[in-house]
Amino acid sequence: MTSAVGAPTAAASRLPSLTGLRWVAAMLVFGYHAGTMRIVGEPDYQAVVGGLFTLGLSGVQFFFILSGFVLVWSAREGDRRRDFWRRRLAKVYPNHVLTWAAALLVMWWFADTIVPRAALESLFLVQAWDPTPGYFYSINTVSWSLSCELFFYLCLPLVLPALRRARAGLLWAVVAAVPLLIVALWPGQALVPEESTWWFTQIFPVVRSLEFWLGVAAAELMRRGRWRGPGLPLASLIFVVTWVVAGQWIRAELWAAILSVAYILVITAAADADVRGLPSPWRHRRLVWLGEVSFAFYLVHVLVIVTVLRATGHLGVGLPGWWGPLAILGFLAVNLMLAALLHRWVETPMMRRLAPRRRPRPARVASTLDREAPPRRATPAPRGAATDVPAGRPIEYAGPRDPH
Repeated sequence: MTSAVGAPTAAASRLPSLTGLRWVAAMLVFGYHAGTMRIVGEPDYQAVVGGLFTLGLSGVQFFFILSGFVLVWSAREGDRRRDFWRRRLAKVYPNHVLTWAAALLVMWWFADTIVPRAALESLFLVQAWDPTPGYFYSINTVSWSLSCELFFYLCLPLVLPALRRARAGLLWAVVAAVPLLIVALWPGQALVPEESTWWFTQIFPVVRSLEFWLGVAAAELMRRGRWRGPGLPLASLIFVVTWVVAGQWIRAELWAAILSVAYILVITAAADADVRGLPSPWRHRRLVWLGEVSFAFYLVHVLVIVTVLRATGHLGVGLPGWWGPLAILGFLAVNLMLAALLHRWVETPMMRRLAPRRRPRPARVASTLDREAPPRRATPAPRGAATDVPAGRPIEYAGPRDPH
């Protein structure tokens, strides 16, 4: 069982294992789209791809839970709301605007009809609020999730002061309630017109925020030293078993709720491993790098796949024989290369230029939250952390500047 870790110090405020897990989430989504977009034309091969990634759509759920956890864990006391919002916009918008423009260029090339309203909703990332069929998936399809994320970013600084004061019992109630509320969405579809049920359960930012708040509550419990859960090996086993069992023997309406539990267990266990310096495969530097480029990868992958399949005449029918599986590997490589370029030449420099500099972390003052958390035991420095700094200096994690 994971034990109390207390509030994050400078040494533990960055969690490289969670950056590595972002690549896992991106691969789940990529695998799902590789199956549903019929890259593979051979029915037997297509059945294998579809079977492996039946639950791949939940990769977005993984992203949302992870986002809530990381943002609360890394939040600093006294950080101004406008600085938080500015950092989030600096993170999201440069890559989004570039891929939005690329998608419009592709539409123009194929002589597709461009609806101004849909284009503007997509540009300003408000499309997830529009239940009109097709509009929330307009232009660059995957950017609907950024529309949800912007809503989460808007809400978090407004909620954070109350979150810090909330009793641990209330936070545990949120953790327990979210999976139940996700299950309740199925009968809740009766509240909306039939043509909007997919939008209501899968797109609507208020509904999708349930997953974000699950990560938020778990992070606050962990920073207080109140989280209890399995260690990383057991949590990983629970995740794998859940993935296999859910896809084969669990009713579809229960998938999201069950996976939300598996995801939060893996996320908290990986975070605990980073804080304590315990072994974690997700902390490997190559996986951390892949996690850093995963946002750009997510934004380009569907656009690239659709464009190539349309240009070659294989959209909707797939490639014959072994060409289908080879095409999936090719798309993976091409999208990774494009993501690396975007991360290196757009995302990183624009973050440096547009995001405000973080203020120095203020000295901690004993508070009610500190007093209610049990004392932390001395633990070894996390792998990858500096250990030769002078006494009194914070130990900074060797990892990305922006953990999210």
